[in-house]
Amino acid sequence: MATRYAYLGPEGTFTEVALRQLKPDVRPGDRLACPSVDAVFAAVRGGDVAGGVVPLENSVEGGVTSTLAEMVTGEPLLITAEGAVEVQFSLLARPEVQLEDVKRVVTHPHALAQCRGWMWHHLPDAQTFTAPSTAAAAQLAAEPGSDYDAAIASSIAGEHYGLTPLAERLADRAGATTRFVHLALPGSVPEPTGHDRTSLVAFLDGDQPGALVELLNQFSVRGVNLTRLESRPTGDALGSYCFFIDAEGHVADARLGEALMGSRRICRDVLFLGSYPRTDATAEVDRLVPRRETTNADFAEAADWLSRVRAGQAQ
Repeated sequence: MATRYAYLGPEGTFTEVALRQLKPDVRPGDRLACPSVDAVFAAVRGGDVAGGVVPLENSVEGGVTSTLAEMVTGEPLLITAEGAVEVQFSLLARPEVQLEDVKRVVTHPHALAQCRGWMWHHLPDAQTFTAPSTAAAAQLAAEPGSDYDAAIASSIAGEHYGLTPLAERLADRAGATTRFVHLALPGSVPEPTGHDRTSLVAFLDGDQPGALVELLNQFSVRGVNLTRLESRPTGDALGSYCFFIDAEGHVADARLGEALMGSRRICRDVLFLGSYPRTDATAEVDRLVPRRETTNADFAEAADWLSRVRAGQAQ
């Protein structure tokens, strides 16, 4: 049985930080750095690893396209855990490079989007290039005779590849956070904790007025709060979209279970991505309890009442 865990590499990525957070007992030799998000999915699907960690969304830039695309293609995988990492960027270069020497900068597209303001004010004439990850960018900038003068990456990547920070805390918005998820082959869903999140992808049945409202009502009327809703092209045709949904609660909860059944009835397809403990189970989240009439106890009492009505034992 595989004991290794894959992550978006190379070494020094924020994804590696997330893997260490989610799987603190995994030894360095059991962490498999993959060159792309696609490669992480392939390693998990092929059974080469026990699980994999990929970025899902950023608080500034939103969903990670490559991860979302992989979730709806190929063999399905299950999200079993999530983690959040505050993202801080540095401008890194080889020791002989000074800030005024920087003309070509390489980084990941999400990192570039979060540092555009800083780049505009400090390096307005510099050309920018993209890499599969911020650590890959640091690796490229560290190569002797590199085409790049500097990389935007984490300080950890700089230390790993022997780069010197020319500037730190580049992000235009402080406190930017990336959410990562742990993927595994389909199997048992983690037990409910009382502070869970359920993820799914809904494919509407044709293009008709009110279709999205009808889907959202499946959750609203049962008191299920949605924490994320994002549309993505299905790839089937122009104008064909699916909807990524994150909902508070666990598939074992009666109200959420009924919402999923209702969604399944009205949608062409519903892809269940997993129920797992949420990282933001704070006092503010705890305050968002279901309405009184939609607790699990109420669903159980209503089901019992309906059974008695059907048996002619109650009115």
